[in-house]
Amino acid sequence: MELAKIRNWSDDELKTQEKQFSEQLFRIRFQAKLGQNDGTQKIRELRKDIARIKTIARERVLAIHGETPQATSAKPAKTKKEAR
Repeated sequence: MELAKIRNWSDDELKTQEKQFSEQLFRIRFQAKLGQNDGTQKIRELRKDIARIKTIARERVLAIHGETPQATSAKPAKTKKEAR
């Protein structure tokens, strides 16, 4: 799933999709253990999609996405000549 598409979802949609993907992942893992399904690729995709959703949700909580990085120190960085 594309990251841009996930970013357009609302917070409620993120929670709903995460729950659906988690349930689907559980079912596929269960079927794989029973020998009914060899869905290793689908498991991998679902795990990555869940991680993307959780990452975007966390970015929204921290208000990270779209901000410019700030300087950590007021002192200018030393050049190679000054460091000697």
